[in-house]
Amino acid sequence: QVQLAESGGGSVQAGGSLRLSCAASGYPYSIYCMGWFRQAPGKEREGVAGSNSDGSTTYADSVKGRFSISRDNAKNTVFLQMNSLKPEDTAMYYCAAVPLRHCASVRTVLAGTWGQGTQVTVSS
Repeated sequence: QVQLAESGGGSVQAGGSLRLSCAASGYPYSIYCMGWFRQAPGKEREGVAGSNSDGSTTYADSVKGRFSISRDNAKNTVFLQMNSLKPEDTAMYYCAAVPLRHCASVRTVLAGTWGQGTQVTVSS
């Protein structure tokens, strides 16, 4: 059974940084695509970033150059480093595990199993 636990959210001012972490268990982590998506109140879920089993990554255009996803397969953990945060990045962020070696795009992340989420609030 896939279990995911996110942490690291919080409140920051615009231009600040946060690092989200996701501890995974219960499945062959290393061969899964791992990713992050977010959902703001009243808005649809948006894929943010994906990390494939071969180390390749994919990002939404809205976060390219600001966010970076990484994974530590030895610790079954995936991270999302968020820099130059903007008020529009405010959302609940969810870690997702997709039973594929490769996520073709960030939209694939939406099809995974996700955790309870962690809130990110960016003030102007």
